[in-house]
Amino acid sequence: MTDPQLQAIVSEQPYPLLFVTISGAHLYGFPSPDSDYDLRGVHILPAREVVGLSEPRETIELSGFRDGREIDLVTHDVKKFFLLLLKKNGYVLEQIYSPLVVHTTPEHEELKEIAKGCVTRHHVHHYLGFAETQWNLFTKDSSPRVKPLLYIYRVLFTGIHLMRTGQVEANLVRLNEGFKHPAIADLIARKMAGPEQATLPDTEMGFHEREYHRLRNELEQAGQKSGLPEAPSTRDALNDLLVRVRMGPQ
Repeated sequence: MTDPQLQAIVSEQPYPLLFVTISGAHLYGFPSPDSDYDLRGVHILPAREVVGLSEPRETIELSGFRDGREIDLVTHDVKKFFLLLLKKNGYVLEQIYSPLVVHTTPEHEELKEIAKGCVTRHHVHHYLGFAETQWNLFTKDSSPRVKPLLYIYRVLFTGIHLMRTGQVEANLVRLNEGFKHPAIADLIARKMAGPEQATLPDTEMGFHEREYHRLRNELEQAGQKSGLPEAPSTRDALNDLLVRVRMGPQ
């Protein structure tokens, strides 16, 4: 993306960046007019900061407003990010493969290829746990909202799709082209229409509770039947990429 405000934030970062992509509602396919921008990426600490006595800045978080838009940026150092990638963390996979790219490098393209070998059948646990956490938060709300419900469907669909195909897809609209769930289009329209349409009537709760349990069971079954490998196969390639980006040209 060539948005000047987003590009300006990237240019202000204190360390070189491997990539920065957009996550959140924009990635998931249901941003509202006032949705904030969630930027996620990887920075590269210089070798002297990693080996020295000072605590390295493994994570950098920035949040603020630019011309009335809230922009949130979180980047992890390349080593921390790669370790997360090896720990069945679906969130970092989604960041790598987000099509909404603010900043990229040749090493980002290389990482996309390497990360394919980090996808395992055990990523199902990430999506099961994430969906359960989101569902518990959703049901505790005295006025359940459409937005967190959409996040629950998105997580379940992404996990099922990953287990079946090995491919990362986080956009709920595209996912629903395959799932054809009857409620998704209406929920997205209500969420994007604004706050007055953002709460869920009590009469709809029973349907969505049944759907949550049905899809959660479908995700569990997809994990059990998945042909994905048990463990990452590209750890050495990740290590080689880490050393090269950390040390620079030799």
